[in-house]
Amino acid sequence: MLGTAATLTASKTYTGLGDLPHFNPDDDRDPLPPAVAALRAAIKEASAILICTPEYAGGLPGSFKNLLDWTVGGGEIYGKPVSWINASSIAAPTGGRDAHDSLRKVLTYAGAKIVEEACARIPVSRADVADGQVADPDLRGRIAVAVSRLREGG
Repeated sequence: MLGTAATLTASKTYTGLGDLPHFNPDDDRDPLPPAVAALRAAIKEASAILICTPEYAGGLPGSFKNLLDWTVGGGEIYGKPVSWINASSIAAPTGGRDAHDSLRKVLTYAGAKIVEEACARIPVSRADVADGQVADPDLRGRIAVAVSRLREGG
């Protein structure tokens, strides 16, 4: 999983964040840049969306906000069940609260169906990750509960 990733289905992780052009409303028309068209197609195909993003400088990382900006105009996220897991370490000043608030604002504006009971703050330290995976069984269990709630709430 990327430091900032949007899981589109239980088995598909969106990895095109770095390929997205900077959002410009003048470019939000056909023909869309290929990376934007691919993002929107993946969202359209997904039955639900799970977002995992860190908090950076009191909000969402700029590159991830850029991704969200590209989702607004297409409408593919409208009515789609969405939740998030913030994996900020316990050392983060707000524990990810500001990132959650930013996500809620943008996703509400885009018309996503936020599944509140599936949104979670689960502090994950670098020591809890091995080979790109959360190794701690307790943390994995907490993540599984959030994913299960998203499936049920969608």
